[in-house]
Amino acid sequence: MTDKKPRRAPVPVGDVVPGDPPVPITVWPVPAPQAGETMSNAMGVRLVHNLSHPSNLIIDLTVGPQLARAIIGTQRRAHLNLTNPGERCPEPATLIVSGWPPHEAAALEEFFTRCRPNLLPGGCVAVLLPHDDVALPVDVVVAAKRTGLMYLQHVVAADRPPRRGLRAHLDIHTDVLILTRGTTTQLGDGYE
Repeated sequence: MTDKKPRRAPVPVGDVVPGDPPVPITVWPVPAPQAGETMSNAMGVRLVHNLSHPSNLIIDLTVGPQLARAIIGTQRRAHLNLTNPGERCPEPATLIVSGWPPHEAAALEEFFTRCRPNLLPGGCVAVLLPHDDVALPVDVVVAAKRTGLMYLQHVVAADRPPRRGLRAHLDIHTDVLILTRGTTTQLGDGYE
């Protein structure tokens, strides 16, 4: 006789933190950035279209004109820096986009501590990392969580899309970590 007890699902391994649901991983087929720049034009357009609405404020902490072009072309508004630790924008933003490390090479948690009060509830921080250090995305996510941000999505940017039915190597050049501020305000946020 065989035992007909229901089997439990296997315990997930990999990029899962106990108590946290796994985040979706998405592939965006966009060109790699030019040397010394954060992103390509196509990446800028994808970020702006996917993570904001017309007339939303976006904080641009990237190197190169690509995100600024996408902001202007889609009728969003921009603020260009968060250099001082206590600095606040005149209004909260829907999206903050930064390459890594940020311009002033702030510590991980310090950077997210600056970002969080400048985000609307439900707003996102998109951090673009070169795809060459497997530990860095984990360090970025841990630091963001310590400052009250949640890991929402992981985008891998590759030069060409995967093709159905073919085992092709994805030429990933950028990891984009999408982190979000919860949709409820906490005391001390200042934007209620």
